[in-house]
Formats: sequence, structure tokens, C-alpha cells
Amino acid sequence: MKRTFWLAPVLALVSAVGCAAGGAYYVAPPPPAPVVGVVGYAPGPGYVWIDGFWDWRGHYVWVPGYWGRPPHPRAVWVPGRAFYDHGRYHYKRGHWR
Repeated sequence: MKRTFWLAPVLALVSAVGCAAGGAYYVAPPPPAPVVGVVGYAPGPGYVWIDGFWDWRGHYVWVPGYWGRPPHPRAVWVPGRAFYDHGRYHYKRGHWR
């Protein structure tokens, strides 16, 4: 009879990627300081500059700033943020509101 040991790899993956908690992820320490970049000209009317940010993908990855179009005229970009709560760091991704 062959045994499949799936629990350890799954737990390792969840630990590496982060655990979702109310739209936020448990992460390692807080992200590094933001990288300073240059903002160019908007490619056209209706575009909004979205600042570069550190994203959690099992580890922090810098995503450079870019011009984006809001999903509707009154949408506002809410940047992602890292915060400390109950002895753990959490990361909530940026989103349109």
C-alpha cells in the first residue's frame, strides 16, 4: 500500500506564501523601504499613476509604478500596506475602491 504524504508540503507552501486573514496575508517581516522612481507623462486622459510597491509572493517583490485606468470614473486606488497585529505582520494588497 502506497502512502501519500501531502500534509507537510501543503503546510510548507502555506507558510511560504502567507495565510489569508480577512483579505490580508500573514507575512515575514515588514517590506523594505519603497524604491524611488520617476513618474512620466500619462499615456492619455483618464489614467491614474499607481506608485510602485512591495508585493508579497512568498517573499517581497518590487512592482514598479505604472499608469492605470480606473474601473469606473469615481474609483480611487488604495495602496497596499503592511501592518503589525497580534504578534504577526500582515500584508493587504492594493485595490481599487
